[in-house]
Amino acid sequence: MPTETSPLLSSHCENGTCPADGAVQQSSERKGPNPDVARSVWWTMPALAIGIFLSAADQTLVVASYFLTLTAFQPLYGRISDLFGRKAALCFSFGLFAVGCLWCGLARSMKDLIIARAFTGIGGGGMTTVVAILLSDVVPLRDRGTWQGYNNIVYASGAGLGAPLGGALADTLGWRWSFLLQVPVSMLAFLNVLFVLRERPLDHHWRKNLKQVDFLGALLLVIAISTLFLGLDRGSNDSWGDPMAYGNVVASIVFFGLFLFNEAKTTCQPFAPLQIVFSRPILACLLCNFFAFGTYIALTYNLPLYWQAVESLSATAAGVRLLPGILANVCGSLFAGWIMRRTCRYRWLTICCYLMFLIGTVPVILFTGLVGASIWGIWVGMVVYGFGNGIGGTSTLVALTHSPNAVANAVPEDQAVGIACLYLFRSLGSGIGVSISATVIQALLKTYLFERLHGIGDAEEIARKVRESLSYIDELSDAALREAVRMCYGWAVQASFWLMAVFVCGALLGAILIREAKLGE
Repeated sequence: MPTETSPLLSSHCENGTCPADGAVQQSSERKGPNPDVARSVWWTMPALAIGIFLSAADQTLVVASYFLTLTAFQPLYGRISDLFGRKAALCFSFGLFAVGCLWCGLARSMKDLIIARAFTGIGGGGMTTVVAILLSDVVPLRDRGTWQGYNNIVYASGAGLGAPLGGALADTLGWRWSFLLQVPVSMLAFLNVLFVLRERPLDHHWRKNLKQVDFLGALLLVIAISTLFLGLDRGSNDSWGDPMAYGNVVASIVFFGLFLFNEAKTTCQPFAPLQIVFSRPILACLLCNFFAFGTYIALTYNLPLYWQAVESLSATAAGVRLLPGILANVCGSLFAGWIMRRTCRYRWLTICCYLMFLIGTVPVILFTGLVGASIWGIWVGMVVYGFGNGIGGTSTLVALTHSPNAVANAVPEDQAVGIACLYLFRSLGSGIGVSISATVIQALLKTYLFERLHGIGDAEEIARKVRESLSYIDELSDAALREAVRMCYGWAVQASFWLMAVFVCGALLGAILIREAKLGE
């Protein structure tokens, strides 16, 4: 019977002993980073930063298919980087990303572009996940928060500049160049990693390691995540009464169940070992990221829509209004690194940051129409919850790799799996948070329109056209009807913010469940 001090992963499977010639295990001597390996990582930092920037920027261009495959393949990179090495995993992801961008630039139809973006997402998932894993290999725990803060600066820059740069290129050189120009940049990063990054030799030949890849588990996980996102997208944008919506969600639940059974019973090298995912310290960190990122992305997604619909702002002007929250998020991440380096603690910091997140949603709710409309009031809320989320994103990553009885006490490859799962939960939370909020907005918009219009217009038709394009509101000829639609949309968005305030309470609960361990011990 395992105890609280038992390692999360033993050298045996539940149904027997793993074959000795195929097991991929790190030597017990690997307790600290090899100086040559660590030195080579610093020389590849520009390439790693390029990868994070491009992966973030591409999440703003033809989003759906890219985000779907990015999320689906992210958790696979943890085990893949253990079996074949961090360098091979990074080169693979950079190479796929470059080929995908080239394919996007040469696409002859929208169908080709969607497929190419899905292909690019497979590489994009590795460009963020493997970098975090690589840094966890070489950066001391006390400094990891600071380095994660630097990563977040690059990521926020990519996410913030991706759409404006893409739009500028589309307006000048043509939309294809927003993808084609990424090819040489990603290839430079590929070559830098290929020739500069050094790593310890693999314990076994790659052919033996290939036999340990859980292809069935990978397939089940990719199908489960893909069907979930397809169902959420169909339900939130069309109708949850559509068989394609609930059918995909039901299929996703079935495939997730099959995946968990496969991980528990049939494989010796699982992509998501249940001993890790369902241990209290790790699960607490995963829940924090699921609920916090679900709330943060939903707010970030819906606030510009609110400004466009209610205040008639352009998409660009609405996007610029997000900058205070984005900057606060970056500052929060750096602050978390600084605090953890000085105090060597993270639990109470994490609890306080998600309490701050919850408090920050209050001004957003109040000043989107409940007590009045004020951009300054909304900005105060954005800065508070953005700062809190920035702290939490960094502190939970450190907590995941240093909680008592967590992956920090297991072999190094378990850290890679834990980090990959954390990125998966961030993406799942983001997708589900946006889907839930969009569903609430569309349902309440239709309800409010029925109550408000009183025969002035067709509520269902107006709600459908507003969902398709917010510019439809400005096309309404009747001023009274136009004002009524704006008011109803504002009420619907505000209701979704109330729901997101409840959603972030899940992150606060997860933070309370985190266990403390002094960094460096």
